[in-house]
This record gives sequence, structure tokens and C-alpha cells, in this order.
Amino acid sequence: MPASPVSFESIASLSSRLRSGATSPSKVAQALLDRIDHLDDKLHSFIRVMPDHALARAQAAEKSAKAGGKAGLLNGIPYAAKDLFDVKGQPTTAGTHLLADNIARLDSTVVGKLDAAGMVLLGKTHTVQFAYGAAGINHDQGTPHNPWHKVPHNPGGSSSGSAVAVASGLVPFALGTDTGGSVRVPAAMCGIVGLKTTVGRVSRAGVYPLCWTLDSVGPITRSVEDAALVFQAMQGPDAEDASTAGIDPIDTLKKLKAGVKGLRIAFAETVFFDDLDPEVEKAVRETGKVFSALGARVSSMAVPEAAAAWAEKNRGLLIPAEACVWNGRFLDKHMAELDPVIGPRMLGGRNLSAPDYFLLLKRYAELREQLEQTLGDIDVLITPTTMIPPKPLTEIEASYLEHNTLYHRNSGIGNILNLCAVSLPCGFTSGGLPVSLQVYAKPFREDMALRVAYAYEQATAWHTRHPDLAALR
Repeated sequence: MPASPVSFESIASLSSRLRSGATSPSKVAQALLDRIDHLDDKLHSFIRVMPDHALARAQAAEKSAKAGGKAGLLNGIPYAAKDLFDVKGQPTTAGTHLLADNIARLDSTVVGKLDAAGMVLLGKTHTVQFAYGAAGINHDQGTPHNPWHKVPHNPGGSSSGSAVAVASGLVPFALGTDTGGSVRVPAAMCGIVGLKTTVGRVSRAGVYPLCWTLDSVGPITRSVEDAALVFQAMQGPDAEDASTAGIDPIDTLKKLKAGVKGLRIAFAETVFFDDLDPEVEKAVRETGKVFSALGARVSSMAVPEAAAAWAEKNRGLLIPAEACVWNGRFLDKHMAELDPVIGPRMLGGRNLSAPDYFLLLKRYAELREQLEQTLGDIDVLITPTTMIPPKPLTEIEASYLEHNTLYHRNSGIGNILNLCAVSLPCGFTSGGLPVSLQVYAKPFREDMALRVAYAYEQATAWHTRHPDLAALR
């Protein structure tokens, strides 16, 4: 099936055509539903396509556009939601057949916000079971196919289906969640953009939780501008999520295109560049030349808090400890039915004592405070998103735990330190697989992370490349 005009079109461009009347929300939705029907049997990005819901929403968007011209930039724009987000009347399965009857009574707050903006939800995408895994493998409901290689390679996790759908031109944007890299890692593996937001910036109400201390919600898109556009509609305080209390929305569009001249950009040398795949390191190091040419003040610096965060003896128990609270009934009564790479790891969370749990939270709070002093007037940090590029699934299955760490170390440190970040493509390996850099900004400075990422994106052409989906048929 040849790409339709909307397959890889940006939200900004599509919005312009919709508002001019050159096309309609119903035509756009139907074109992408047809594309999903033709391609997703191979890609396996969607767990549930919702054509009736989508076309009804598209028709509502058309009516809104005709009723006084009040429709905004996102009106009529299609998207997909990771199957952690509640959608009224639909099951939220969180990657397991055990939640097949978990029918949502209400929309999650974020889905409600996007609905109010006129966006058109086409369906729900696959995730790693309980969102607990960076490699992107799901032995229960199936693993999405990374579109950059005809041999099955990992798509990254846990927002695996969302990233594959966006990279393959099935939707221009998909919702993801990020607890240890679950937006950024799949975005990196699929050669697209992922925004990890600061905890408290976007409501998590109605989103199946993994670890409430670290869980965040963010967009996966094909361009930085698209990420900024949808993030603008997603953010804001919500009475249903206490972490958002008192946190006012930030305008990410005002200075998005202001450039990086005079900004202080530093390569974060501590931990982040250790033991990298050589092609990954080379591609990320090369980004410094681009930033310098754009007028930024580029340097390197030690970030001792990163090493301290990663070295904490109980670091690996925080996520499973909190996850056990939500999923204990499955661990106790259905262990044999759980994904074998998920259940045993999650069960280990019960080994974290209450005193050690609170000491760990205290230590992380201290490191976050120390990092603020370390960064000083540095605007952003640059790191590789992942240590290695996508790998064949057979290779990952042979040593799952090792590979899982290789994918989430650089992103997971940012969750611990509550930084916000953008992952975006910065090259390709000799085998044609994507490589990404990570732009870290201080907490609640998503505007700065997006601004720096946009400047790099516009100065390079990596984001213009798309996978050859014909090779997958």
C-alpha cells in the first residue's frame, strides 16, 4: 500500500490543511484506518482499533470546525493511546490477558483533554506487560515489529506499540508513559521523538500505574514541534492527581524556535557515556558540532548525582515494590499466566523493607537537590538515549536482563532525578538502525528541552527518514 498524503505528515501541516478545508477529519481518519488495516497485521502496533469511535469523533470535529470557527490546532488530528490509558467503555489491559475485562468507566484525564481539543482517537496500542520493561517484549499479547528491519528487532518499551505506530505512519502522535524510559526508549528504537515530562506536569489519573513515584505521561511524535503542540494540550493541574497540584501550564511554543545561540549545553560524562556501542557514541558526540555551529556554548561536565543515583543498592527494587501494590493479586494467584520476564522481576519488589523504601526516597530527594546546584547555569545536558541500538529479538531473548539494562540505564537515571527530556534521532548505524540523543533539562523546563531539540532537528535531516515498510510485506 503506497503512503497516503497523511501517512508521514506533521501535525502542524495536517492541522493547516484541515483548517483550510483542503481535507476533513473524516477523510484523514479513514485514510489512516485503511493504512492500519493494511499494515498492522505485520507491525502489530495496535491491540485494538476503534473505527466506529474514531469516525464519530472525526464527525464531531467537523461539526466543531463549522460551528463558529472555534476549533483549535489539534481539532481533527488522529492519535493512538497506549493500553494503559482508560478510554470509556474500552478495556485497559496493561499488556496482559488477565485484564481483558477491565472496562473503563471514564476517560483518563489526558484522553479527556485531547478529546476536548478535538483530537480523534483511532485505537489503543500494545505495551510491555504492566509497562515493566525497556526492551519492548511482550510474551502474552505479542511484541510489535520495529519497522526499521525486516527481521524482528526490538521496538523498545514499554510504549512499544505507540512508537511503532508513529514511526510507521499509522498515526502522527501516540500517548506513552515513562517510568524508566518508556517514552524515550521506544522513540529512540524507532527513530522518532519522545518527550519525558516532569512528574506533576501531566495528570496520570486514569492511567494504569507502575510506580507512582516515577510514572510520567508524554507524547511520542515524528517531530519536536508536534511533541510541543500536543504537550501544550496535555498539561495542567488535575484534582485527581495530587502530584499536579499548584503546577501551572507552561508555554512550550513561545520560544520553541528561538534557537540555541548563547545557551549552555553540556555533555553529561558521568555514567551516561560508559560502555556504549561505538556507533551510538560517535553519532551522539557529533551533535556537539551542530550545537556549536548554531551558536551554543558546548562543554562537557561531570554529573556525580547520576552515578550516585545508579549506584544506590536498592535502586532496582523501587519500581517493582510499588508495582506489587497494584499487581499483587496477579503475583499471588496467576504467576504462571504472567509474562515470564515480568512476573519474577516484579515479585522481587517485596524484598524491599519499609525502612529501606523510605530511605531510598529520601536519598533520591537529596540527589535531586544536589543536582540543581551541580547544573547551575547549564541549560541542558546531552547524552545518548540508549547504550545500544535495536537488536534482533532472538539476541535479546538469550540475555533479557542484560539487554533490558542496556536500554534503560541512561533514561532511568533521569526518572530518578526527576529531569524532563526529549529523545530525538541523531543518526543511523551501518546496518540502517536509528540512533538517538537525549536532551535533559531541569525539572519543569520542558520548554527548554524542546527548544534545544527543535534547533538540532531543524539543522539536520535525520527526522526526515522513514522506514521502508514495503520490505516488511
